[in-house]
Amino acid sequence: MPSFTGAFSGFSATDIEAERAFYSTHFGATVQDGMGGILVELRGQRVYIYPKADHVPATFTVLNFEVADIGAAVDELSAAGIVFERYEGLDQDERGIERGIGPPIAWFKDPAGNILAIVQTS
Repeated sequence: MPSFTGAFSGFSATDIEAERAFYSTHFGATVQDGMGGILVELRGQRVYIYPKADHVPATFTVLNFEVADIGAAVDELSAAGIVFERYEGLDQDERGIERGIGPPIAWFKDPAGNILAIVQTS
């Protein structure tokens, strides 16, 4: 078995500069150039976002952000202009928070249309 030194996930986007601004502004993430795209780091966790001209947004959640208070996080992100998604068949409240299928969760999209979520884990 190889001696792995770490692991990270990745996904594509059309506009890397828009992604850089989105993650650094809204989440306070450190964003570095790397491997032809950007490495986004938040609290020791990393994700690689690479440019792809024919990018098609993911139809599933590609990245989850853990929060202690989902209501406060939704309010803060909404005030910053982030729009939370609504999904048919889910019992989401007026702010888009689903509380009935597991931990409280709310979904939104990055500038490339990839689906992200905030999840209350405490």
